[in-house]
Amino acid sequence: MKKDFIICNKVDMSEYTKALELIEKSRYILIVTHVNPDPDSIGSALALSNLFYENKIKHKVYNISSDLPMNLDFISRFDKISDQLPAFFDLIITVDCGSYKRLGFKPDPMIPIINIDHHKSNENFGVVNIVDSMKSSTAELVFEFFKHNGLYITKNSATALYVGIYDDTLAFSLGRCDERTFEKINFLVECGASPSDIANKLLRRDSLAKYRIIPKVLDSLELFKEGEIASIIAKEEWFKQTGAHNRDGEDALDMVMSIAVVDIAFL
Repeated sequence: MKKDFIICNKVDMSEYTKALELIEKSRYILIVTHVNPDPDSIGSALALSNLFYENKIKHKVYNISSDLPMNLDFISRFDKISDQLPAFFDLIITVDCGSYKRLGFKPDPMIPIINIDHHKSNENFGVVNIVDSMKSSTAELVFEFFKHNGLYITKNSATALYVGIYDDTLAFSLGRCDERTFEKINFLVECGASPSDIANKLLRRDSLAKYRIIPKVLDSLELFKEGEIASIIAKEEWFKQTGAHNRDGEDALDMVMSIAVVDIAFL
């Protein structure tokens, strides 16, 4: 038997209810991931997409670019993400987007937006705002949307949510990952998410191009204030030379943050 637990956050509980009411009234929903999407944005979007697909709710997951992180292709419905806006939609759900700029397009102001995000900088641009900067990830808030509304979490949605939480917490190593986060993770495992399978697919499918560009990026390392602040750069020409993706260069930032004396790092 799956255990239940109390949802504790800064979000007004009525926002979860309002979100479901808007979803139930809509005819076609556009789920939007942010520009240059990360696993949290994609995992959150696909958790909702699987819910909608299983309940025959018409929708599309949109990202402005067709260049997506292919190491996430094991998540159900990843192949349905499109860079083409549908001709009609009467509701937008944004996931992990702090502002309009992160959407990659200007939505019609007459179309209501459900804004789900965990960034402190979020502009609360939705008619419904499920925003809590104390949460480890947007996927945690999508999980709470499921739980508050009594929605069944299938294996496919559980896997998508686990991926979002796992990646945005740097494998559960950040301070915002607390005991309630682990309660949610345990519940997702009970729903069918496989920790070992997900970790293997995320960590052991790197491109060769990534290992060709990272040495170039790390070689640009500069330290300031006795090493407390670090900077690295990634030049466009390096990506052309190696065939690497922007995300491959970004991984170097995590490596720099692992240096003991570094408190702040930027790329």
